[in-house]
Order: sequence, then C-alpha cells, then structure tokens
Amino acid sequence: MNPFVISWKPKFAIVDFRADEKIFETIRKFNIIPIKTIKCDDILEPVCGHPDMVIHPIDNKNIVIAPNVFDYYASIFENSGIKLIKGGKTLSRNYPNDIAYNVARIRNYAIHNLKYTDEVLKYYLQKSDISFVHVNQGYTKCSTACIDNDKAITSDFTIYTTIRNLGLKCLYFNSQNVYLKGFEYGFAGGCMGMLDDKNFLLTGRIYDKEQRKELYNFVETSAFKVIEASDEILTDYGTIIVI
Repeated sequence: MNPFVISWKPKFAIVDFRADEKIFETIRKFNIIPIKTIKCDDILEPVCGHPDMVIHPIDNKNIVIAPNVFDYYASIFENSGIKLIKGGKTLSRNYPNDIAYNVARIRNYAIHNLKYTDEVLKYYLQKSDISFVHVNQGYTKCSTACIDNDKAITSDFTIYTTIRNLGLKCLYFNSQNVYLKGFEYGFAGGCMGMLDDKNFLLTGRIYDKEQRKELYNFVETSAFKVIEASDEILTDYGTIIVI
C-alpha cells in the first residue's frame, strides 16, 4: 500500500512543530489528533521540524524513523499499535546526509536518489514488494504529493517526467508558489497532501490564479475536496504524515 494515499480512518497526523496554529485546528476538525514534531538539531534549521526528513511510513502500521529522533516518537506512540522501526542512517546537516528517509511513493514505486536511501528503509520497502526508481533528486518526498495511486503533484521536473514515464498522471506545480523560510522557495510535497479518503489539504492559499485553478481541477477530478488550512501563503512544513 501507499501510505500517502489514505484509505483508512486516520488517527494521527504528524506536523511540523512550527506550523500555523490554524493547520492544527483544521486537522482536529476531522477528528484526527495532530502530533507536533520534535526539532532535529542535526539538520538544517528550515527543515529541522519537517516530518518527511526523519520519518517514512512503510504503511499505516509500520514506520521507519531516523535514530536522531527515535526516542521521542517511541514515547509518543507507545501502546498505539503502530510499530516503530529505527532506521540505520543517523542524519547530519548537509546534503546528501539529510535525505535518507525523504522518499516519494506512488502506486508500488519508491522514487529516490537510491545512492543515499537508508538501508533499513530499503529492506522494509522490498519486503512490501515496492519497486525502486532512481532519480538524482534527493528530496523526492518534499517535492511530491499523491492524490491517488495513479496521480501525483510535484515541483520537480525530473520527478514529473519520471512519473509520466511510468504511465501515471502528474501535475507540475511551480515551486515559486511555495514559501519556505530560509530558502528561496519550498516544495509541493511539503505544503499539500491527502488528509483522509475525501479531503486534500493545502497548508495555505495559492495566489497564482492559473496554478490555483489547474491544481483544483487536477485534485477535484479524483473526487477530493480541497481544504485550505490557513489564509497564509502556501507554506512548506514538510509532508504532514497521516497514520
């Protein structure tokens, strides 16, 4: 299964601890418990709270977590029925030493710069019959959001081409529309994604009218409602991981 295509009733959503409070309020309205990340001091400040930098769900019951922050999540999810697996790679500050868990998923594919994917994560993905697709981009999950098993949105043109070449549908979303403090721009996967089986969440508003229309049409043709969680500019907080 693709853990970013929600087909179950979610219990939790892991969200950057710095996210706009309106995002937490929106998540609670769907009877989902938001869990704030802990700061990972070992990676760059702009992404130190991004869930997708330190966590990769194999499915909605098994989650691989970077050793840097494992103990925090082990205490949070104790007695939850969710299995936490400690990854092999301890993250450090500079690329590519921070990308080991930032793997995009669509259908039964894992898309990543496979030279740097965590070996523990690879093992569990292989056990789940996931096929690997190599790209040079390392921040593939940051860059990509799924809508269903056959559709995705990405702000990386290489990933866009790769997904299309797999015979799947993909919308290219200009990263200039995404704010990320400390960088020139953010990424699509960090500001949008499925909240449950009916709703697609945006962390803020898309101010480019043409891109807004294009994205809404792309999402709504899969029978999802687009939810804007705040009135602020669309902001990259890292993938909100729903489990």
